[in-house]
Amino acid sequence: MAGGKLDTAKKQKADEFYTQLSDIEKELKNYKDKFKEKVVFCNCDDPETSNFYYYFVSNFEELQLKKLITTHFEIDKASYMLEYEGGADVQGDKEIVVKRAIKHGKKKPLKQNFEQEGQSELFETEPVRSYSGDFRSLECIELLKQSDIVVTNPPFSLFKEYVAQLMEYKKKFIIIGNVNAISYKEIFKYIKGNKIWTGVSTFNQGLFFEVPEHLPCQKIENGKRLVRVSSVCWFTNLDHKRHHEEIILYKKYTPTEFPKYENYNAIEVSTYKDIPTDYTGAIGVPITFLDKYNPEQFEILALGIVGSCEFTNNKKMEILDNNGKPTGKFTVNAKGTLYRKYNPKKDKKPAFKDVKTGELYSSIYARILIKRKPTKKGKQKNEN
Repeated sequence: MAGGKLDTAKKQKADEFYTQLSDIEKELKNYKDKFKEKVVFCNCDDPETSNFYYYFVSNFEELQLKKLITTHFEIDKASYMLEYEGGADVQGDKEIVVKRAIKHGKKKPLKQNFEQEGQSELFETEPVRSYSGDFRSLECIELLKQSDIVVTNPPFSLFKEYVAQLMEYKKKFIIIGNVNAISYKEIFKYIKGNKIWTGVSTFNQGLFFEVPEHLPCQKIENGKRLVRVSSVCWFTNLDHKRHHEEIILYKKYTPTEFPKYENYNAIEVSTYKDIPTDYTGAIGVPITFLDKYNPEQFEILALGIVGSCEFTNNKKMEILDNNGKPTGKFTVNAKGTLYRKYNPKKDKKPAFKDVKTGELYSSIYARILIKRKPTKKGKQKNEN
């Protein structure tokens, strides 16, 4: 755990947001044909509480699974691995079914950090506290190698590391993450390369997660302590129908309605529904576009932030405050983000002022730069 090993461990433990069964069912029903004779690994799931574990145990026969493996993270005590190959009676409520399945499965303890060998870069012995079951431990990696599909709600604070591991070991997966992860360069490169895409349900709608007693909650429902996370979505590399649905386009391009950015040769389109049907140049769209992204219809060019796309000018700008007033602070290329001329009819306030000309500009929140692919009938007219 690079940089503050135990602090990271505490953070991971604080990421105890348990996905509700209804949300799991809503998403996983779209992949039922993918699980036949597969080993499923839930590597962030305590089988006694996890609804992922309960879902796969309850549907083990219907999905025709080969094996279910679960591991989870613990502080101050050893965690354990549980293998389940079916056979338990799944009739009854969750608590009864889970107890039967755990009893029916094969349980094996996992080592604590001070017992780990050959993991000096990952773990650091701490004299008072210890932890085990981390998805990055050698034990859990060995289990990952044996699996076919990983399905879980990983710790949001370690999402970049978690996805990097899945990609390194070439695993199929269905996981939950924050929508803002799309704008992480470590995640975006896989999205751009069509190696990761968003799932089918609840994109950016917000989900209620169950939380334990030591964490604050927003409401209690049927005895469950719930907290809402506003911007979440499913990420996967398993194919599904939504990934191939075309967006129906109807608008025509006009320079007035779709102004160009000042520092990149692309037009601004504030919602995917307004993507012009007759424009073949680069287009900036919100990251929520990915919920509708079809790689046969569009090409992803870049993320509209510094380090992903090359900006075309280097204007010195004064940064304006939340009221549009000068701050006396300056930046080049508006902090390396896309920007366009300020429009008082559309924009609440300007964000930058050109030091040389005094012109005002609006900063554009994270945009994905895309380009339409030629239609089956032939190339479209280039209107740029």
